[in-house]
Amino acid sequence: MSQQTVNWLVVGSTFALYLWIAVRARAGTTGEFYVSGKGVHPVLNGMATGADWMSAASFISMAGMIAMKGYDASVFVMGWTGGYCLLAMLLAPYLRKYGKFTVPAFIGDRYYSDAARIVAVICLIIASLTYVIGQMKGIGVTFSRFFEMSYEWGLVVGMIIVFVYAVWGGMKGITYTQIAQYCVLIFAYTVPAVFISLQLTGNPLPQLGLGGQMNDGSGLYFLDKLNTTLHDLGFGEYTARQGSMQNIFLYTLCLMIGTAGLPHVITRFFTVPKVRDARSSVGWSLVFIAALYTTAPAVGAMARFNLMETIRPNGGEWIKYEDRPEWFKKWEATKLLEFKDKNGDGRIQYLKDAEKNEMVKVDNDIMVLANPEIAHLSPWVIALVAAGAIAAALSTAAGLLLAISSSISHDLLKGIFAKNMSDKNELLAGRIAMAGAIVLSGYFGLNPPGFAAQVVALAFGLAASSIFPALMLGIFFKRINKAGAIAGMLSGIGVTLVYIFWFKGWFFMPGTEMAKDVADNWLFGISPEAFGPIGALVNFIVAYAVSSITPPPPEHIQHLVEDIRVPGTVKRK
Repeated sequence: MSQQTVNWLVVGSTFALYLWIAVRARAGTTGEFYVSGKGVHPVLNGMATGADWMSAASFISMAGMIAMKGYDASVFVMGWTGGYCLLAMLLAPYLRKYGKFTVPAFIGDRYYSDAARIVAVICLIIASLTYVIGQMKGIGVTFSRFFEMSYEWGLVVGMIIVFVYAVWGGMKGITYTQIAQYCVLIFAYTVPAVFISLQLTGNPLPQLGLGGQMNDGSGLYFLDKLNTTLHDLGFGEYTARQGSMQNIFLYTLCLMIGTAGLPHVITRFFTVPKVRDARSSVGWSLVFIAALYTTAPAVGAMARFNLMETIRPNGGEWIKYEDRPEWFKKWEATKLLEFKDKNGDGRIQYLKDAEKNEMVKVDNDIMVLANPEIAHLSPWVIALVAAGAIAAALSTAAGLLLAISSSISHDLLKGIFAKNMSDKNELLAGRIAMAGAIVLSGYFGLNPPGFAAQVVALAFGLAASSIFPALMLGIFFKRINKAGAIAGMLSGIGVTLVYIFWFKGWFFMPGTEMAKDVADNWLFGISPEAFGPIGALVNFIVAYAVSSITPPPPEHIQHLVEDIRVPGTVKRK
C-alpha cells in the first residue's frame, strides 16, 4: 500500500469522525452556538481548550523554530505556557463570573459604551484573522506534501472541512470535535517522538532522551553531539543564545500577555457551569498542553540532528544530489525545500555561510512533518503525523472563526444594530459571518507573512496590545472609564499594527514593506513579533491618562468592578 493511500485512509477517517461529531452535536440555540450551553465538564473543557490552543503553530512550527533557532526559540514554550498562568489567576474566573458570551460584551458593559464594544470587536477580528492565517499556512503545507496537491488546493480543502463542522455545530459541535482532535494530535505528536528518541538515545521518553547519551556507543550526550555538528558547519551552538536578551524577554512577555488576551481561548471558559470550574479548566488545560510542550524541544532538536545526518552522514562527505532520499524529492516538489548547486560538485552542502550554503530554503514548518520520514518510520506513523497537523490547525481555526462570528452576530448585530433580532436570525447571521471569515482568512493564507509560528506571534502581539490591557483595567481598576478604554485600545493596536506592517508589508501585502525585516532596522532591536508589550504599555498609559482627565465611570459601574472580584453573584443595575 502506497504512502499516499495510507495518508488518505488515516486523515479521511479523522475527517469523517469530526463531521459525524458536528452533526450529532449541532447547535440549536444561540447559547449552544456561542458557549455550548455552559454545560461542559472542566476536564473535557480542558482537553478541548488544549486542542483549541495547540494550533498549527504549536504542532508544526514551534518545534521547527526550535530545530532551527535552538535556545532562542524557547520563548514559545515559556511564553505560551506562562500565559495560561496569567489567564488562570487574572482573567478566566472573573470573566466567567460575569456570565457574558463574548469578550466584547464584557468590555461594552464594563465601559458602559457601545463604542467600546465596537472597538473591542475590531481588535478581536484583527487579532483573530491574523491568527487564522497561521492555521491556513499549516493546512496548506500539510496537504501539499502528504497528498501531493498544490498548496492552494490544500488550503481550499481545509477551508471546506472547517466550514462544514464549525458553521454547522457552533461552539457545541466545535467543543466535542476539539476533544477528538486533541486525542489525534497528541498521539500523532508523541508516538514519532518516542520512536525517534529510542533510535538516537535508547530512551523512550523524548524529554529525557534530549539530555541523554547517544545510542551509537560514542558516549557523547545528544546535545553535545548536536552542538559539535552545528559548530563545525559555522552555525551557532544549539544550546547557546544567539539573539539579544532584550528581544527574547519582550518576545516571551508578548506571548504571555497575548495568551491571556486571545478571545478564542477566553471564550472557552464561558462554556463551563460555574466560576470554580473556569479556574479548574485552566489547570486541566495546562496538563493536556504540557504533554506536547514538554516534548517539543526534543522533537525540534532531533529533527535538526536527523536532517544534518542525512545530508552529511557521520560528519563525513556531503551526499550527492542524485542520491538524495525520497522524502527530500517530495518536499522539493512543494517548494518548501530548495537546493542550488553553487559550486557545481553535485553534492548538497548545508552551511551557515550564505555564499556557500546550497540548501537555499529549508522552511521551518516542514521539520516536524518530515521528521518521521527522515527517521525511516512506518508509513502509518507518517500518516498519523499528517492527521495530527491537520487536527491542530483545524481545531484552532474553528475556535478563532467562532470568536469572529460571535463578535459580529452577537456583539455588533444583536448587541448594537439590531437588538430585536430573533435567535434564529442571530444564528443565521453567525453562520454567514463565519463563512465570510473563512474565505477572507483563506485569501490571506495564500500569501502568509512568515512561518506559522511567526504569523501566530503577530496575532499575540495584537491581542496583547489591545484586548489584554482593556480586560485587566476593566477588572482591577474601577477608575478607568469608557474614554480611556477606547483611546487605550485604539492607540495600543494602532502602534503595534504600524510597526508590524512597516516590516511585514501593509496589510501583509507582498512588496509593500517599508524596511527589511532584520535586526539592524528594528526599533531598539525589538522584532515585530516581540512588539506587543510596547503596544500594551502604550495602551495602559493612554487609558490611565485619558481616564484621569475625564469624568469617572458611573457609581453602579464602580460597584460592578468591586463585585466581580469577590465570591457571589455579580450585581448589575
